[in-house]
Amino acid sequence: MLALRSTLFNTAFYANLIIRMILLTPIYFLLPRKKAFNIPKRWARSNHWLMEKIVGTTFEIEGLENIPKTGCIFAPKHQSFWDTYALLPWMDDPVYILKRELTWIPLFGWYVMKQRMIPVDRGARGKVMVEVMRRTKIEMDKGRQLIIYPEGTRRPPGAEPHYRYGIARIYRDTQVPVVPIVMHPGLFWPRRSTMRYPGHFKVRILPAIQPGLDPDEFFNQLVETTERESDRLLLETIEANPNLPVPPIAAKRIAELKAGKEAVQATA
Repeated sequence: MLALRSTLFNTAFYANLIIRMILLTPIYFLLPRKKAFNIPKRWARSNHWLMEKIVGTTFEIEGLENIPKTGCIFAPKHQSFWDTYALLPWMDDPVYILKRELTWIPLFGWYVMKQRMIPVDRGARGKVMVEVMRRTKIEMDKGRQLIIYPEGTRRPPGAEPHYRYGIARIYRDTQVPVVPIVMHPGLFWPRRSTMRYPGHFKVRILPAIQPGLDPDEFFNQLVETTERESDRLLLETIEANPNLPVPPIAAKRIAELKAGKEAVQATA
């Protein structure tokens, strides 16, 4: 039954994407850019509804009050395709730095470019990266929120952190708050898998790290805060979903965290 529900959801998810793109494209490209962004935001909400009704997966967001009223950088943990779109309805005017190959996809690439997303060649250096940074600052000076995944790519729940220093350079150059976000959608929508699992999880938006820190100090604070809160939320998520199958990497990390807690309690 779980495999059937996963298949039904995956079919509905991609059908929802393709049909909306085809039917709403004329409206999308006639609307002003920011108003047109309501179409992807509604698409995201419809996916949440599909996942709840077909799979039985729900979520809640904590810490919305931590989102600054001005331009900022969102720095979420990245585990699943889910977290690439799921928070759009709660963001005012987000901008992504993304792989340039995504802009080549028919329809999808056109949607991306209308929103002035910033394509980048991941292997680029020098002048190309200077241009990417220049465009990023232009968009953020307009009050937009940059979404950047500090680890660069999807990582399974419980995996050892692998943060990239690029976010510290962007923090230094843009001088805006950085908002860490922790969540574990990878337990319910695993990467490289077609399975979708029922349950309930939290997205936790942490207090912003304010501008003005030395880049190294900022980077260390971001990693320490995000990983501490991510570990705490991992334990909470597993405790709240006792029937959820736990992948080996997550199980190993959970065992380490529980052993650490027991050691602290034993010495208290």
